[in-house]
Amino acid sequence: MNTEKWLYRFDELGSEYNDVVGKKCAQLGQMTRLGFRVPPGFALSVEAYKKFMIETGALEEIKDFLDDFKADPGQARDLPKYDRASKIIRNLLETKEMPGGMMEVIGRFYDELCEFSGVQDVPVATRSAGPASHPGQYETFLHVRGKTDLMKNIIKVWSSAYNQRSIHARHRLNLPLEWDPIGVAVLKMVNAKAAGVMFTLNPANGDASKIMSEGNWSLGESVVSGSVTPDEWTVDKVVLEITKKTVSNKTTECIFEPVSGKVKMVKIVDERRDIPCLTDEEAIEVAKTGKLLEQKYETAQDVEWVLDKDIPFPENVFLVQTRPETIWSKKKEESKLENAGSSVGDLGRFFSKVKPTR
Repeated sequence: MNTEKWLYRFDELGSEYNDVVGKKCAQLGQMTRLGFRVPPGFALSVEAYKKFMIETGALEEIKDFLDDFKADPGQARDLPKYDRASKIIRNLLETKEMPGGMMEVIGRFYDELCEFSGVQDVPVATRSAGPASHPGQYETFLHVRGKTDLMKNIIKVWSSAYNQRSIHARHRLNLPLEWDPIGVAVLKMVNAKAAGVMFTLNPANGDASKIMSEGNWSLGESVVSGSVTPDEWTVDKVVLEITKKTVSNKTTECIFEPVSGKVKMVKIVDERRDIPCLTDEEAIEVAKTGKLLEQKYETAQDVEWVLDKDIPFPENVFLVQTRPETIWSKKKEESKLENAGSSVGDLGRFFSKVKPTR
């Protein structure tokens, strides 16, 4: 592993790169390596963050500013101080330009992605990827087009490491306020017909024989953010048949609006609200992909999926994130430890009653 390298294509990465590019980027690479359909793209490592912060002088400027910063992370009345500090630091970062050498390398990788996709100025997402898992703590930017906007939005992702929540969390944990290296995933946008999340067990009761998926029309942000009640499918993991389907009255969806060039939440027209965003065949294909993913990772997974409206089924089912399911998997491990402890205790009590023979 080349520790001086700071930019990687997804097919160069795997789980062993967690600390190099962040967990999200490493898992995109791992899924690509395992043969799953992942939108093409590349990853900037935590080394890229360091390179930017040092070469632009941003690190020293942030340190100078924080020398006079006084706040108590345990006091609610001090939260506005963190908010003000965040705004100042983020403005400082976002007015910096990408250093020339970095701009050239990133631009070359973006050109390759455009050529591979057959689209000039292909739209991409820039997503944060920390070495540790901090769901929702950093920011994602969608439908970024062209090199100029790509550079700005990569810097915005780095800047999100200085949002109020992140600075406050670091202060509370006695971590350096000025330093939080994160990776950035740059991946081609999928022209989403529908998107959502999937657990390769039933998250309500931990039933490992079921796969649970939730989805909505268009981009998955409406599902991930909880801003809509999504459609829901429960699929039997063994026979891959739908055992329960709930079609919700979906009032809003997240779309890209070409006129404004922004991603926004809009109302769903009445005739589409009560129609399932996936056919039964599509829902089973999503579950089938989740089952294979769980088999490869050998543990239950929490997955984000998306269907591309421009690609024929089933090649249009893409995975954009996976991570181990934590709640029920943790309970399972705790139960194993408790049972093991109980067994050891039982053996101890048994042998204490056995009189040694001479």
